[in-house]
Amino acid sequence: MTRADQWKLFGVILVTVASLVFLWPSYRLYSMKPAQQAALGAKELSDLRRKAIHLGLDLQGGMHMVLEVDRSRLRGAEAKDAPERAMEIIRNRVDQFGVAEPLIQRQGEDRIVVQLPGLTDRQRAMDLIGKTALLEFNLVRTPEEVKTVFERLDSYLAARGGAASAGLDSSLRRTPLTAHFFSLESSGFIRDQDLPAVEKLLATPGIDSIIPADSKLVWGKPGEGSQGVSGRGLYVLKKVPEMTGGTIASAIAEPDQQSPGAMAVGMKMTPRGRADFARITGNNVGRQLAIVLDGVVNSAPVIRERIPSGDAKISGSFDITEAKDLAIVLRAGALPAPVNIIEERSVGPSLGGDSIQEGLTAGLVGTIMVVVFMLVYYQLSGAIAIAALALNLLYVAAAMPLIGATLTLPGIAGLVLTVGMAVDTNVLIFERIREELRHQKSVRQSVQLGYDRAFRTILDAHVTTILSAFFLLGFGSGPVKGFAITLIIGLGANMFTAVLFTRMIFDFMLARGPVERLSI
Repeated sequence: MTRADQWKLFGVILVTVASLVFLWPSYRLYSMKPAQQAALGAKELSDLRRKAIHLGLDLQGGMHMVLEVDRSRLRGAEAKDAPERAMEIIRNRVDQFGVAEPLIQRQGEDRIVVQLPGLTDRQRAMDLIGKTALLEFNLVRTPEEVKTVFERLDSYLAARGGAASAGLDSSLRRTPLTAHFFSLESSGFIRDQDLPAVEKLLATPGIDSIIPADSKLVWGKPGEGSQGVSGRGLYVLKKVPEMTGGTIASAIAEPDQQSPGAMAVGMKMTPRGRADFARITGNNVGRQLAIVLDGVVNSAPVIRERIPSGDAKISGSFDITEAKDLAIVLRAGALPAPVNIIEERSVGPSLGGDSIQEGLTAGLVGTIMVVVFMLVYYQLSGAIAIAALALNLLYVAAAMPLIGATLTLPGIAGLVLTVGMAVDTNVLIFERIREELRHQKSVRQSVQLGYDRAFRTILDAHVTTILSAFFLLGFGSGPVKGFAITLIIGLGANMFTAVLFTRMIFDFMLARGPVERLSI
């Protein structure tokens, strides 16, 4: 064995062992039952998924959504850049959420396509993607200012006969609205049964003229309670926020100390945000500071003292999933404009499982037919080609998690096409060798000339196909890209196995001594 042959053998062994190592996480993950995966720690399972082959939406199920950015309230450059900024924020949210290999791309002027493999919880996906997450810190007006606003509203509606026409119950018609709106917490509290009527009253034309220009009415969270009665708070806030969510440096889900068993979202601010928060809290000790998320008052704690740390908390009886998702959208930032979900499709894991089974069955049947043909027609040389084909598929599978590629159903089609190209490569080489043998050349000369003369044709075919695949990768959509990626990897591996590996095997056979006949 020459030194060159030794290096070839070492290279094949090294690449094969490395491929098996890279494939081990995939084998471990997909051979586990759901209960075994659940028994793993969250970090260990996340690391395992990251190292394993990523399955696309069509193979493991998930969500497909088309979003439309509402730019109607934006102007100029802000409106022009809104879709790009929205796409970047959505991408940040999805990345922090941990969805493997999501697809997020622009479609037309105002639309964004989002595919989330593995995420089948419809409502959770919609909340994660569609939540504007506009966070503001607004001062609550003083009790005197709140009382004045509600008295004005009460007088205005009473003069117009609003209470009677709105269909409030008899107790609310007999009692001034101030008694229901105003409370010791500087906010109104509306019982659940009165909410529709009060909302109708507040929609009365001209009502905005009663509220001072520097103030606004904002609802609290649904399902609040006061003295055992369920309802919703109504706050009078300063219209211009003191701070916005752009000052948030981090947000994490944590246990709510005031509500045992519930979760909250703790926030830490940027250095500038801490300075602003310290100034705001220092100048407004004794007042309420409302934390407003997407136009709803989450809480309105009283400022007891100056807060230099810049720490704030959003509580709301969240469960662990809700708190984690809210922390994600707060860290990623608010969308520049509302987004509307105009198309939504769910691909269940059962459909993905069927796709995998059918794709693998088709690939297996095709591969078996190729193997039988090669063994029958080319005999021992066909067996060498089959060994090269097995290594080819091994290298392709190992390369996918290494480069972070996603296996899709079109990707399986790319693997099948790779099998065909690998067989075609070996057929070219073997037919060239046969031709040289028919010209009465020795076996050693025939093998050498067969490889040398077939190489140019093989190289041309692979280069042109790979170039075409790169165009598909650059301009195609998600499924087309999956096909292109597996095809590019497969053809690259084929040049290594069908040319270098099989030539190495023939060289080893011929190095043992004179060979009179070649099984081809």
